[in-house]
Amino acid sequence: MTSSETALPASLALVGAGRMGTAMLQGWLAMGLPADAVSIFEPAPSPDLMALCSDKGLRLNPSLQQTSAPDVLVLAIKPQMLDAAAPGLAPLAGKGTLVLSILAGKRIADLAARFPLAAAIVRTMPNTPAAIGRGISGVAANAAVTECQRGFTTALLGAVGQVEWLADECLIDAVTAVSGSGPAYVFLLAESLAKAGEAAGLPADLALRLARATVEGSGELMRLSPGTPPSTLRENVTSPGGTTAAALAVLMGAEGLDPLMRDAVAAALRRAGELSG
Repeated sequence: MTSSETALPASLALVGAGRMGTAMLQGWLAMGLPADAVSIFEPAPSPDLMALCSDKGLRLNPSLQQTSAPDVLVLAIKPQMLDAAAPGLAPLAGKGTLVLSILAGKRIADLAARFPLAAAIVRTMPNTPAAIGRGISGVAANAAVTECQRGFTTALLGAVGQVEWLADECLIDAVTAVSGSGPAYVFLLAESLAKAGEAAGLPADLALRLARATVEGSGELMRLSPGTPPSTLRENVTSPGGTTAAALAVLMGAEGLDPLMRDAVAAALRRAGELSG
């Protein structure tokens, strides 16, 4: 790993400190980003955020007019807020600023139009396991992003999980539909499994505990088997003619999980397109 890949910016402004923004902020502080290098802009700070800022000495909602353009401007607001927020954020997007956006659906061209002074723009989509350092982010950059700025990006996103650089920005919406929204799909699986267990006669609280532990343990088994495809792990659990095989015949049928998941990801992909512009 080169020094540029581990470099941290000397200054960073975080715009939007909801759950994802705060999770990233905590990761940056944990990896050694100095508190005095960070400015946070959040119109409705949560009690947890205010406590974190007080504890770490972070600047919360300083005057924009008295804040110099940082090395990195991280946009973590809701995509629908970009048009209204961009004019006021102009002082934070200087010529040497890297704009790092996690706004779903907002393309590099959209961001360039709203922040014309900032040539370097990176678009990314992390996911909520970033809150425990187990996220994954797909990343795309425009041609103006330097190697040093790529290093900033890798370091900042690497603080909360894996980083996957993409060859083309057009893949970002698909990343959003798969891993960005994906944790909700997994949580729904646990929810549905618990409901099915209750329908099979289990007490509701027991069914939920069984479902949660099954999803948690299976995910950890997959993590600890990096060279083993999920299909092989599935086959290892499935005895021919057994109970698992009977269930999988339903889940892998013509109207089973595969077509449902394709439709779900396609719907998320369409929505990401609708959020662009």
